[in-house]
Amino acid sequence: MNKNLKLALCAAIFPAIVWSCDDDDKGTPPSIEEKPLSQYNTPARNPWLAQETYSITHFNSAQTDAFPYAVKEGTYTVDPDDCPSTWSGPVNLMTLASTSPGYMWGMSSDRVSYIKTTGSTFERVAEAPLPGITMHTQKELETLTDNYSSYDQLQKAAVKILGQFPQMSMANGNYVLCDRDNYVYTNAGKTIARYKLVDKNDPAKGIVLDGQIDMTPHIFGSFTLVGVSMTYDGFLIVASQKGLATVARDMTSIVDTYPLPEGQILTNSLSLDENGGVYVASNSTEANGKGLMQKLICKNGHFSDKENDGAWSATYDGGPEAPAIKLGYGTGSTPTLMGFGDEDDKLVVITDGAKRMKLVAFWRDNIPTDSEPVDSDNPRLAGTFEVTCGLPAATEWIQSEQSVVAGGYDAFVVNNINMTSEKVSDKIIGVLAIGPIIEGPKGVECVRWNTAENKWESKWTRGDISSISMIPSVSIPSEMVFVNGYGSDGWVVTGLDWTTGTTRQRIIFGKNNRGNGAYAIIQYLSDGSLLFNSVTGPFRVKPE
Repeated sequence: MNKNLKLALCAAIFPAIVWSCDDDDKGTPPSIEEKPLSQYNTPARNPWLAQETYSITHFNSAQTDAFPYAVKEGTYTVDPDDCPSTWSGPVNLMTLASTSPGYMWGMSSDRVSYIKTTGSTFERVAEAPLPGITMHTQKELETLTDNYSSYDQLQKAAVKILGQFPQMSMANGNYVLCDRDNYVYTNAGKTIARYKLVDKNDPAKGIVLDGQIDMTPHIFGSFTLVGVSMTYDGFLIVASQKGLATVARDMTSIVDTYPLPEGQILTNSLSLDENGGVYVASNSTEANGKGLMQKLICKNGHFSDKENDGAWSATYDGGPEAPAIKLGYGTGSTPTLMGFGDEDDKLVVITDGAKRMKLVAFWRDNIPTDSEPVDSDNPRLAGTFEVTCGLPAATEWIQSEQSVVAGGYDAFVVNNINMTSEKVSDKIIGVLAIGPIIEGPKGVECVRWNTAENKWESKWTRGDISSISMIPSVSIPSEMVFVNGYGSDGWVVTGLDWTTGTTRQRIIFGKNNRGNGAYAIIQYLSDGSLLFNSVTGPFRVKPE
């Protein structure tokens, strides 16, 4: 029987069920038979990255936030101060896989580190500051996570350590990568920098800044860079707020530049495919304006936005400014690719900027002949779905600053917004305050793309789950998705069953505010250890 016909029959016999849980250990059976995540195709490996997984922010070039390591079930209480750790920050978005399985690169907003991870160790063997950035001391980072009684008290402490505008820390070291020769690339303000080991055979000899380029002449008046990515033919793409540039991997030349359309601004990273596709989701510079989803083509370091070359653009809905956590008026998502190899539908997925966000899918290659137009003025639009996250219909904000986690044709999203009477004046101060001082947001949802009917269907929701600012991730072999939030037990990493939403793992950090991930991504290592990218620096947790 034709696969699409099978799916259509299943959908007719077992209509989709939406489940909202009131406690942390309920779930629901799926509406139709699930195919294991391991049976779906994975993104093509980028041959210019150090490893297939973890050598670029969001784990791979398709930005799926999916990793190939199994994770244990159970509940574990952990004191971060007892864990092997390093100190850096206050943003430690990603710890990168190097070319050596026994070492990783610690990438943060103030430094680059080289970390030994053999066995159960997690030990920094070398570090170097970002260009023009002073590394924060352990005492300063500890001060940021003290137990403050009020937002005002926290704000004064953060400004003293981070300067008048603490959220400027987010302009450094966010979207980073490690290439196949063990060079790492990062951004610091308007500078792109490349680091290497002094001696590749003896990491303890240190890290050296191998090259840097001031991108100011090439970023169309942007205030700062956003980050860096790598094409499948070996060119760096440097993203800024107002445009893109390609840079030779040896940092000797700017190859090409591309300005974003007027009235658009970029706040997140890019996704790339093996055929030269570069997926860019920009925000309107005006509240409630239309954002833009673009597919550019980049080959041999040169950009094209011509349809004849395979490029396209489409609009999506923007919204007002969120009260905390989220940046800008449009999507909080780095674009995520879904559908690889011979799979039916090839999509690129984001959340939009509406107060009650929608999950939005675009056809990224040829538009299938069986697709029905969702919007006649926007033919690339494949489908939209209003996310509820299991929250009441009267909930004013359901919005996210996180990318969409993809496993097969399922998408997982979180709500990062909770209305508060407290004026949150700075995103970094806000991310330190929300949870311990200000009541945090709740709500997550898993949604399936129905390839037979070309539409989204909700699988399950959890209105009780807290996810404040960390990027969720999914274990493919364990079929478990992870979030970081704050509740009655303090800071907790929660693992939810991908099929039902049932709670399967809890790692409880308690009221110790090193359990706050502050915009970072949740990682696990090959032995099942949690690599927690804390606001004070990454540390390793062995669940036992």
